[in-house]
Amino acid sequence: MAKCSNCQKRKAKRRCPALRSDLCPLCCGLLRDKQIQCPPTCRFLAAHRPYQEKKILERRRSGSTGTASAQDDILKDERLAWLALNIEAPLQQAGERNASFADGDALLALEYAKDKLVKSRTVILISGEERKPRNAFGEAVFQSIENCKYERNVILATAEEGYRSEEKIRCLDHVLLAAKAWARENSQGRAYIAHLQQQFARITEMSRKSKILTPR
Repeated sequence: MAKCSNCQKRKAKRRCPALRSDLCPLCCGLLRDKQIQCPPTCRFLAAHRPYQEKKILERRRSGSTGTASAQDDILKDERLAWLALNIEAPLQQAGERNASFADGDALLALEYAKDKLVKSRTVILISGEERKPRNAFGEAVFQSIENCKYERNVILATAEEGYRSEEKIRCLDHVLLAAKAWARENSQGRAYIAHLQQQFARITEMSRKSKILTPR
């Protein structure tokens, strides 16, 4: 059996459609969606994502530390919570304007935005990636992330703070997991959209009372 094209040490047991070469299982896991922009048709990616998401959701329910607690900390950090809110804002607006906009559409938009963010960081690019059709809702989410600035509660007018790419992806993962938890495999439903509508209605009501900022 041939050696892994990445480490040149272990046996190559997995065909990588992005690299068009063979990888060992360890390198596949280490490079997947990090240094390699994996196509959605990859069977190893398809098998990996549900497993990882299930592990994170189980950790959340059990209250254990690690990835789950790191995700939960997003809502405790005012900067990151503001970014998460701006990620959800275009989805809430789409659901409000279009009665046919379902949870599945929201998930596709979030996946599109994540793929685009990861692609901007990735080292290895896939030929023809730039010719993929754009997802209009996903593009709106991506632009909202890119344009989001945190405004600190200080007097200086220039007190705005941007976000690192790691923070953008972390918050996007947080929103994506929450959306999947609300959708519960019913992509045609609007459970997540209804949750967003209620959440933003509460924020709007609070903003009227306390004059807090809301995503535009």
